[in-house]
Amino acid sequence: MKTVFMAAATLLVCIQASAQQKWTSLFDGKTTQGWHSYGETKAGVCWKVEEGAIVLDPTARVKGQGGGDLVSDESFNDFHLQLEWKISKNGNSGIIFFVQDDPIKYKNTWFTGPEMQVLDNDGHPDAKIISHRAGNLYDLIVGKEGVVKPAEEWNKVDIILEKGKLDLILNEVTVVSTHVGDDGWKELIRRSKFSKGESPDFGKVFSGHIALQDHGDKVAFRNIRVQKL
Repeated sequence: MKTVFMAAATLLVCIQASAQQKWTSLFDGKTTQGWHSYGETKAGVCWKVEEGAIVLDPTARVKGQGGGDLVSDESFNDFHLQLEWKISKNGNSGIIFFVQDDPIKYKNTWFTGPEMQVLDNDGHPDAKIISHRAGNLYDLIVGKEGVVKPAEEWNKVDIILEKGKLDLILNEVTVVSTHVGDDGWKELIRRSKFSKGESPDFGKVFSGHIALQDHGDKVAFRNIRVQKL
């Protein structure tokens, strides 16, 4: 009987280890290695590492330069992204995915990839637009309210894409659930700001890079990791 219990315990440890190994860290807590500013080969000087977090410091700009959206070097198909964010008072940012890393063809990351909004709902004027509030699929789907924490507090995010199903989870609550690529998805885009001519390929490619948005306000991200599904 003892042998059976030992074998079961060993199997459980192996299963737990296997599950843990599926996660890949996208941030080592010390450097911006694995990331670059959009259109650049490395992170701009505005992107710093402070107390185990990647922080956008807009005051570090030199003649307006040194920021830009921070883009993962690696690209992803089906994935589970997990991270935490903290926005400054009255601040605005976002987590953009399916980004096509081609600054020659696309002026901005959000010309190609949808965004989970990061916002101080209590202070930023964008919060007055119902589809632009924190946790929303920006300008596409209004998310569940009453979930986001105030400015200067950490919020946990899970973004999961698997077999066309997209879930946005904020602080352990599913705030948006939809499917990409179907007629409903196309209609969402048609009714949004992304139907304009400047972003003709928006939401059409369901593979790409992850970007942390520089919207000009201080924002921090930590514990960034991903599973390929």
